Amino acid sequence: MRFHETAVAGAYLVELESHVDDRGQFARAWCSREFADRQLDDAMVQGNVSINPHRGTLRGMHWQSAPHGEVKLVRCVRGAIYDVIVDVDPASPTFRSWFGVTLSPERLRMLYVPRHCAHGFQTLMDDSEVNYLVSQAYVPSAGRGLRYDDPVVGIQWPLPVSRISPQDLAWPPLLAPADAA
Repeated sequence: MRFHETAVAGAYLVELESHVDDRGQFARAWCSREFADRQLDDAMVQGNVSINPHRGTLRGMHWQSAPHGEVKLVRCVRGAIYDVIVDVDPASPTFRSWFGVTLSPERLRMLYVPRHCAHGFQTLMDDSEVNYLVSQAYVPSAGRGLRYDDPVVGIQWPLPVSRISPQDLAWPPLLAPADAA
């Protein structure tokens, strides 16, 4: 695996190294040692699957509050998504910064999402499937979110939003440090 830092502190784009022969293709999608060697969280405790029948579907922007913060390792295994993270930690040097990347099975890459980031994605194709590992079990009372169209953050989604949950529409904008006090 090759790890590439992103514009958001602690977040990495992880490229899988593919081995191809006449049988097909092989790539390692998880190795705790490689993550631990880079001081990245390697204790994944849950695996999630998101199946999305319609192009333009938006899921996010979500995170869990401390002490239940989750690290995520996100991979698209069918179709394609535009995967986005936003730094939600007012003490971080990249607070409010966002990073987006297209993930698809053909590109063989994943996004490592640190605890201090909101995460969401938009499907770019019908029948897109996303698999992700998380470092903490889901705790509903710790669930947090921010508006996908927060004007201060300014995420540039590639498609009009065709489907979104009422909960995701109801999230507030991300507050400035002075507003959060």
